[in-house]
Amino acid sequence: MVARVPVGISRAHVHLSQKDLESLFGEGYQLSEKKALSQPGQFAAEETVTLIGPKGSISRVRVLGPVRSKTQVEVTISDCYRLGIQAPVRESGDLDGTPGITIEGPAGRVDLPEGVIVSKRHLHLSPADAEKLGLKDKDIIRVKTEGERALIFENVVVRVRSDFFMDLHLDTDEANAAGLKNNDLVTILP
Repeated sequence: MVARVPVGISRAHVHLSQKDLESLFGEGYQLSEKKALSQPGQFAAEETVTLIGPKGSISRVRVLGPVRSKTQVEVTISDCYRLGIQAPVRESGDLDGTPGITIEGPAGRVDLPEGVIVSKRHLHLSPADAEKLGLKDKDIIRVKTEGERALIFENVVVRVRSDFFMDLHLDTDEANAAGLKNNDLVTILP
């Protein structure tokens, strides 16, 4: 069976804790939803921040909601060069020993001691989809793109959860290298 899955592309973004959200936007502040994302309950907020590293900054970085227990910044390798940091490729939430960064909002700044990662490419699946594809949580797979810039992505982590919809998350560096856009289809290799 040939399994084709849609692609979701991520730019640099920030997941904030409530404490850091209030430091950046003001006491009691709540995020405003701009657009729902592919995974249920996740959204791009109206709010943006500026990331400030030792070498440079990136403005208008989107905050994603809802708030989390810990602040996490996800960037691309190209963003790392611009900011002057060396963020490791990690799964979401694996923040121990990662570099920090300064985040600036309209009401203040947060000097984050750690929490910057380059997100490991991953495939979201519901348990039913995982079963159909013969995959399980934490499997490592390969996917193939098509077109003029076709390539194979190795080391794709499978993430299975009951509230997930099927999609492959890549960052903009990866998507641009393969000439992909949101909702393009890629093939899971056996």
